[in-house]
This record gives sequence, structure tokens and C-alpha cells, in this order.
Amino acid sequence: MTSVDELFKKPLATGSSKRKFEPVQDPNELYKAAKLDSSGDVKSKGKAAMAEDEMDDEDGEAGPELPPDFEEDIPDDEEGRFFGGGMEQKTAEAMQYIDQNEDEAAPEKFDAAWVRRFALNFEKKISKNAELRAKFENDPQKFMASEADLDTEIKGLSILSEHPDLYQEFSKMGCVSSLVSLLSHENADIAIDTIQIISELTDEDVEAEQEQWDTLVNAMMDADLVELLTQNLSRLDEGSETDRTGVYYILNVLENLSSQSALSEKIGQDSAVMSWILSRIQRKESPVSQNKQYAAEVLAILLQSSAKNREKFIGLEGVDALLQLLSQYRKRDPAKDSEEEEYVENLFDALACLVDDESGKEKFLEAEGIELAQIMLRESKFSKSRALKLLDHALGGAGGAPACERLVEVAGLRTIFGMFMKKQEGQSIEHLLGIFASLLRLLPGGSAPRIRALAKFMEKDYEKIEKLVKLRREYAARLLPVEQAIQKERQGLSQDDLEFMAGEWLSRRLDAGLFSLQTIDIILAWLVAEDDGAHKKIVALLADRDEDLSLVRGTLQEQLEGLEDEEQGQKDFKDMLTALLQFC
Repeated sequence: MTSVDELFKKPLATGSSKRKFEPVQDPNELYKAAKLDSSGDVKSKGKAAMAEDEMDDEDGEAGPELPPDFEEDIPDDEEGRFFGGGMEQKTAEAMQYIDQNEDEAAPEKFDAAWVRRFALNFEKKISKNAELRAKFENDPQKFMASEADLDTEIKGLSILSEHPDLYQEFSKMGCVSSLVSLLSHENADIAIDTIQIISELTDEDVEAEQEQWDTLVNAMMDADLVELLTQNLSRLDEGSETDRTGVYYILNVLENLSSQSALSEKIGQDSAVMSWILSRIQRKESPVSQNKQYAAEVLAILLQSSAKNREKFIGLEGVDALLQLLSQYRKRDPAKDSEEEEYVENLFDALACLVDDESGKEKFLEAEGIELAQIMLRESKFSKSRALKLLDHALGGAGGAPACERLVEVAGLRTIFGMFMKKQEGQSIEHLLGIFASLLRLLPGGSAPRIRALAKFMEKDYEKIEKLVKLRREYAARLLPVEQAIQKERQGLSQDDLEFMAGEWLSRRLDAGLFSLQTIDIILAWLVAEDDGAHKKIVALLADRDEDLSLVRGTLQEQLEGLEDEEQGQKDFKDMLTALLQFC
């Protein structure tokens, strides 16, 4: 007898172009499903194929000979199909009328009335299935049909993603809570199809207004969506392709919801979600599966969006876990363009978020994260640039001083400055500059680590300073045409228009290298303030092109004027800029 589960194995089609689940396919099964004949056509065992085989056995053409006056190339009839080919004109007109009416048949209208009809039918299907399941608990054959009907009804909801204007009506009818309740259905396949529909309805590709999306999602959250999703994570077994698909779409729903920071924080504060993700990314797999990679991606999204989520994950010893996972790549690179490569990338992104927080920096030092990054800088190709970014985040901001001192202690200066003197990509240069700025800002004055860091800038006749000035000119040259274009655009604009365009102009300047230019000028200002020899060298290098320290002073002043917040971090930065301006 057919089992209940087998009724629902057919995957549900999705309209989302963002991401697709990739099932594992057995090549032997594919071979058996379609054997090709010598001409490349798929062989069929049907009646048509048998008739064709019989015809192939005959020599020459089949059927009676054509009449002498038959012409093979008869032009298409102007009167319509079949007319003049033996069909009476009245019959042809009748057929033409039928064709026209078929073409002009009105498509189904999807409006509030359709939602109400669907809602009524949907609730009936749920109730009927629940009633029959309870009545014939030990005789599945008697509720299988109702289960199949319910499954079809769930899949029919896919059309709603094409009409997001109906989301509010759908929510008002109470269908959302009924849909979400199916996540706890005894038949896991019903739950999986429900998960996929929720994924479709909440996908970023759906052209819904924010209010429409919010109405639907808020109703889902009120129906305990996250809790029911995590319960399914526990009951689904990824050894089965169907269950593996279900896990994939749960992760997809979590990603969709995390587009809103408030929802992302609510998801991250669910201990079951964070614990499952941590366990999933640690599961040993070869090769790395799509779901393992996706779990790492969702983790990175949750950590980026909320400080509370970072605190939660740090409390689960997440920093140490991520370092353990990344330690496998200190010398080994993942395969290019593979799920594993994206998985490792997401682990680095997640860890970079964690070390932005002071508690994350502490855990990073305890777990010897600086030492691991140092090894990666020396011995890895893929991980090198990611480790550099990680150090930039770990050394910067509040609480970064201990990390700066540790970098000096493990002989990291030689590695960092050695990389700086070699050709690097734009992002790597930006992170190197960030590390230099953090060292000069946070290493205690007069301490041995600070003296060693300053000495690196002075060695070999100030070659590092020469490189800094050269880089400054390159960034300034890239920035100049952008600033000239902006200056022309500013002419004749009202104050309101100027304020409206300010964000876009800043974005264009940043894309042209403004942030790197500002960081270089902070480093140069520190060197001018710290060492007389460096001061003279910088002035001399600028004078080669009739420039002076007023350029540096102007950049510092612009940064100072752009600071408005009185948060502790901003206040400390403002105090630093004010002090440096006195030396320029």
C-alpha cells in the first residue's frame, strides 16, 4: 500500500531567482530514466514508438501514391486553418469561432473575493484532514486523500507571491496563523511544503510594499513562526533529500526575515536557533554541503544586524568555535568557486563581526586568534586577505589596545609592514592602513610596543613613509575628478536639495578612495607629532610637488566637522583629531 509520505515527495516549484536548492542526483538514475538511440533521440516504449518502428521496417514511403496533380508545397490558406482542404466552409467558420472564444477566455481574477474563497476552502481542507486523522489514526488509507487535497491547497498559495497587494486581506482572513500552524503537522512533507510557501511569500524578489510585507510577516511572527521552524530543524533528518530540502527552506525563511533588524534580533535571541546553527556549521562533511554553507551565511547575517545577537553567540563560546573551524584553512585553501569556499568566507565575516565588540576581542585573544591570523598571513593564499581584514577589526575601536600589543608581541609587525611594501589589492591596502592607524592610536605612549611600531616607519630611510605619501597622491588623483563633478552639481541647488544630495555625494567620494585618503592623513599626522625626523621627511616629500601639511590639516578638519554623535567612541575620535591638528 502507498505510504502517506510518498504522496508528497514531489518538490514544490519556486519563483524565486535568488537561490535554489540543489538536490543530489544519482547519475545512474538519470541514465536509466532516458536512454538515447543512435540518433540522439530518447527511446520510448509507448504505442507511438512501436508504430514508428513498424514503419521503419518498410522500404519506401508508406500509404497510397499521391495523385499526379498533387503539389507538396501548398501555400498556407488565407481563409484560416483547414479551409480549402476538404472541410466545408460552415464547419471551418464554427471551428474558427471556437478558437477565438478560447483565446479570449477571461483569466482568473485574483482579488479580495478570490482570497476569501481560498481562505474558506483552505480552512475546510485543514479541518477535514484533522478530523479524519483523529478518527482513523491507525488507518492512514482513510485520510490519505484529504492529506493530498491539503497539500495541493498549500501549493496553490504560491500564486499569492505574484499578488502581494492581497497580503493584507490574506492576513485579515486569519489564513496566516492557519498556514503557520501546519508547520507542526504530523506529516513532515506537509510541513516542508508549508515552509517553502512561507519562503516564497517572504522572499526579497516579491514586489511587495514594505507595509504589505510587514503585515504578513508580523502575523506569522504572532503565530510563533520562529519557534515552529526550530522545531522542524530538530525533527528533519538531512539524510533524506526531502528533509534536506526542508532544512534549506527554513534557512531561507530565516534569511528573508533577517532583512529587518528587529526580526533578526528576535531570531538571534532564540537559543534554539543559535545553538542549531553553531552545531550545523561544525558538522563534519566532505565535501561541504549547501546547507552547511547556508547555515554559515545566515549566522553572518544575524551577527551583522544586532549587537545582542553577537553577545548571544559569544556566550555560546562562538568565537572559539569559529577559530577552530578556520584553523583548518591556515595552510589549506578551499576549492575555488565551491560551497566550501563560500562557507569559509562566511565564517570569516561572522568572526569579523564578533571581534568588533569588546567582549569578542577578549575571547579572540584568549583563543589565540592573533596567532592564527599571523600564520594565515604567512602561509595561506585564500585566507591571507581575510585574516588581514580580521586583524583590522580586532585591533580597532574600543578595547583594541590589548590586541595591538599582542600583534607586536608575536612579531606581527614584520609581517604587516612586509605586506605593505609589496603590491596589494585595494581592500588589503585599506585594511593595512586601518591596522597602522590603530597601532598609532591605541598603543600606550612610551611603551616598548609603540616604540617598535614607530621604528618600523623610520627604518630603511623612511621607505614606509615614502610609500604612504605616494599612496596619498594616488587616492587624491582618483578623488579629484569626482569632487570636481560634485562641485558643478552643487551650483544653483537649494539648501534642501544640497541636504538631499549629501549622502549620495559622500558615497561617491568614498567609492573613489576618500576613506583611505583620510586614514593615510591620520597616520601621517601621528608620525609628524611623534618624530622630528618623520616630520621633516613628510614635509620634504610633500614639497616635491609644491604641497604642504595644509593638505593633511584640511582632511583632518573635514573629518572633525563630520562628527556629530557624542557616543564614547566618537568622542574619543574627536579628541584625537583635535590633538593631531595642533601638529599640522
